[in-house]
Amino acid sequence: MEPPPSPGPERLFDSHRLPGDGFLLLALLLYAPVGFCLLVLRVFLGIHVFLVSCALPDSVLRRFVVRTMCAVLGLVARQEDSGLRDHRVRVLISNHVTPFDHNIVNLLTSCSTPLLNSPPSFVCWSRGFMEMDGRGELVESLKRFCASTRLPPTPLLLFPEEEATNGREGLLRFSSWPFSIQDVVQPLTLRVQRPLVSVTVSDASWVSELLWSLFVPFTVYQVRWLRPVHRQLGEGSEEFSLRVQQLVAKELGQTGTQLTPADKAEHMKRQRHPRLRPQSAQSFPPSPGPSPDVQLATLAQRVKEVLPHVPLGVIQRDLGMRKGRLTTGCVDLTITNLLEGAVTFMPEDISERTQALPTASTPKAFDACLMMMTSQAL
Repeated sequence: MEPPPSPGPERLFDSHRLPGDGFLLLALLLYAPVGFCLLVLRVFLGIHVFLVSCALPDSVLRRFVVRTMCAVLGLVARQEDSGLRDHRVRVLISNHVTPFDHNIVNLLTSCSTPLLNSPPSFVCWSRGFMEMDGRGELVESLKRFCASTRLPPTPLLLFPEEEATNGREGLLRFSSWPFSIQDVVQPLTLRVQRPLVSVTVSDASWVSELLWSLFVPFTVYQVRWLRPVHRQLGEGSEEFSLRVQQLVAKELGQTGTQLTPADKAEHMKRQRHPRLRPQSAQSFPPSPGPSPDVQLATLAQRVKEVLPHVPLGVIQRDLGMRKGRLTTGCVDLTITNLLEGAVTFMPEDISERTQALPTASTPKAFDACLMMMTSQAL
């Protein structure tokens, strides 16, 4: 099963937060004073939300209270087809849009999400992630977690993309390790909408994303539950992940791509150094050659060495500069014009050694000059 042609990384990741449309930019400037006031107010309210979420045990009441308080912060969580949620499934699979996707889903159903590529810390715990050990033992640890008999069972919420996209064009390639934990997963789709600014920026930190979430009027997270998907007989983890990726992409109206987090990192590197290689190729064309003025002076000096009694201005005039291009472009032709009298001039006074040179209108003078040119070339 091969995925259809996919968009490039420039369409999956936003590099600019502010809108490019002039009307939206003007609206953002007018809203900015209100946004800053909301930001300050919501920072203090957010501290209370954090304390309440830590104080209350995981329950329906806690999720309802925290969800209501998050709506005051401008983080609105909605869900569709909640009846399809199968509480027996221990692995939930979702696309990834913002650094707070797991927090939003946790407002709708109890779940746990491990933080990849990060050691256990207070920041990890305060953001609502599971504290796991090294990445090498991650899959085995998650298998043991799902196999535990604790009641009520807490499902895992995993993001196989491993990196967030803008949520508009396509999905990153799903990693296969989340599909090696159990033989049945329940996918869900996540759509995020926000006025005035981009939902997420590729190189922004989670702190920056949080501040922008508190600044804008609201951010709507729309969760839609899909039916559980079972592993087919003889199906490997790679095929299983690809099948679920295409299912999620179809529900979102997007494309499942083969891009990976490594492609995102390369894209971000190019964003920091925009068009570095193309500019180098365009800025340094091969063998540009000397400028016309330098070329004219060089050619005139060569003629002057052969015919020292000819004024330099006459030589340059014959070689000529007409709108940046040479009229003859040839030293031999200019010398021929001067020796044959095609160009009239008043001879300059030269030293006694050069005064013995015949006048420039006889065949002997022409032969002598040719001999001088040949000797100089040798």
